[in-house]
Amino acid sequence: MQLSLRNMLPSLWEEASLQTLLLLSAIILILAHYLKSRRRHLNYPPSPPGLPILGNFFHINYNDPQANIQKLAKQYGNVFITRAGTLIFMMVTGLPMIKEVLLNQDEAFIDRPQFALLVHVFKSFGLTLSNGQAWKQQRRFALMTLRNFGLGKKTLEDRIREEAMFLIEAIREEKGQPFDPHFQINNAVSNIICSVTFGHRFEYHDSQFRELLKSLDDITVLETRWECRLFNIFPWIMKFLPGPHQTFIKEWKKIESFVEQVIKQHKEDLNPGEPQDFIDAYLKELSKDNIHYSFSEKNLVFCTLDLFFAGTETTSTTLRWALLYMALYPEIQGKIQEEIDRVIGQSRQPTMADKENMPYTNAAVHEVQRMGDILPFNVPRMAAFDTTLAGYHVPKGTIVLINLTALHRDPKEWATPETFNPEHFLENGQFKKRESFLPFSMGKRVCLGEQLARAELFIFFTSLLQKFTVQPPPNTQLSLDFRFGLTISPVPYKICAIPREM
Repeated sequence: MQLSLRNMLPSLWEEASLQTLLLLSAIILILAHYLKSRRRHLNYPPSPPGLPILGNFFHINYNDPQANIQKLAKQYGNVFITRAGTLIFMMVTGLPMIKEVLLNQDEAFIDRPQFALLVHVFKSFGLTLSNGQAWKQQRRFALMTLRNFGLGKKTLEDRIREEAMFLIEAIREEKGQPFDPHFQINNAVSNIICSVTFGHRFEYHDSQFRELLKSLDDITVLETRWECRLFNIFPWIMKFLPGPHQTFIKEWKKIESFVEQVIKQHKEDLNPGEPQDFIDAYLKELSKDNIHYSFSEKNLVFCTLDLFFAGTETTSTTLRWALLYMALYPEIQGKIQEEIDRVIGQSRQPTMADKENMPYTNAAVHEVQRMGDILPFNVPRMAAFDTTLAGYHVPKGTIVLINLTALHRDPKEWATPETFNPEHFLENGQFKKRESFLPFSMGKRVCLGEQLARAELFIFFTSLLQKFTVQPPPNTQLSLDFRFGLTISPVPYKICAIPREM
């Protein structure tokens, strides 16, 4: 005798596995949210048609999302949305709309989105993911502390110049033979932020630190894998399943454990009267009465992680692009070296004071940032409350992506947008600032380390070209192929660094 429907449903429910029930619940909740959002607001920005629940998940090529986004922007305009589960992404293109989001409506778009995978790792601590008063307090403290330890001062410039000497010696050891400069550059750049946060630098042959930098590199690529994107839509399911998202979490835990050990050592050696670095200063702050609730030892771990990651990855990736472009454009490299020889010579190191007298070198660094396009959609923002943009309704929680690729390749702004050309930043032989150049973003959440990054890029780049000529290895064709991750980085390449002492 067949079971009635009334009896069958409880029976099936009891026999279903936990994962099946979670998946079914997630589908029902997402479908309900999707239908509700579609019904409630008819004045959303335009959007490509998507699938129920998954939305536009399969619209995006995660190996080359910039190409997808540029096609969609041409089709749907300067403001359009895509969906993935309950997540709504709004892409903003064009300088007027970008300024509207980052400057004119900065309070509406001041927050960071809480992606499930990153929240799983960071718990909304740190400088990057935090919002509201917690973010304001932590950012204010970080800026103050970084300035106390040399940001914008001669002392930090001296650290960069000293590290540039170590980097030059490490590259000199390659004796002009083909080598991959990835981890030498990573180590050199990371040593600057490490000296400020941890109080010391790491030798280039330190195997433990090199393993840490390898984890950092793996993380930048893993985060954009489709499995990790799926985690943000179905965290209830994905956290139980194997895949690259589990490796991503494991690698972050490895770096977190390293930072925790460094903090433990700092606590044992702490002299509150003379803090030596960021960790010391934070521990001293924790000992005070009536501090803001956001200050805790756990937040110290994640603020340090943020500084370590941001202070290593973006600048080192830009420098790797710089060496690749120099090898591909020897005539531009020659002009830079001619300027270096004329202004600095070979008898002393470059300083930031030299930049004013080196417009072509300065322009070349800026052009590397434009063409490298390492953060094509900026660091995501989120609508803190319901608002409007270009006449469209933008609900609270909408994730906002800034189309920097389109801005930095706009044929209306750049004479040769797809070609490496330092002349974009020159006028009558002098360096020219460009309003449509925003590698550090703008507004209240402008890059915390912009000043440090600018100093590192100029001094490291100039120091390397002062001492070496960068060339492709014999019988090798270098390419501008890239690897998409948290940053856009060149695929691994080898170059020859030929000493040029005169």
